[in-house]
Formats: sequence, structure tokens, C-alpha cells
Amino acid sequence: MPIRYDADLARFEAACTVEDALPLAEWLEATAAPRVDLSACTDLHTALLQLLLAARPTVTAGPEDAFLARWVGPALGVPPSPGGKPA
Repeated sequence: MPIRYDADLARFEAACTVEDALPLAEWLEATAAPRVDLSACTDLHTALLQLLLAARPTVTAGPEDAFLARWVGPALGVPPSPGGKPA
């Protein structure tokens, strides 16, 4: 499963697809202070991005994938790294 749920932390791993949208929505709704780790995510379906933008969970680790770090990270409030690229 591309998203692992550990209490209040969701770890996105590899390619996260539209099939993960409903479980993510349910988890976001049921979790008081959700946190997400995007460091191992290599592909993020736009349905998942929309859920993250709407729910605004705390991002504990931004995406390491260059495209996601550049375009998705800043939209989710991931601060840029000292080298000018998002963390």
C-alpha cells in the first residue's frame, strides 16, 4: 500500500494513486492532528494533492522527488532548503 497510516502520521511511499484517495480522506477526517511524510513519495495523484491542500496536515518531511519538491512542496507549506530548492 503506497500510504502507511501510523496513528497520526501518514507515510506516502512510491507512486500514490487515486485508489488511495478515499482511505486518505477518511483518515484525515478521523485524525485530530494529522501529519504526513512525503519523503518517499515519487508520484502523487491530483486527488491526493487536493485532499492535502484542503485538510492542511502538518508536513513532517517534504518530498525528495525533484518535481514534487519544486511544485507540490511549496503548495503544502514545505519551506525551501538553503540551496534554493524546497526541502
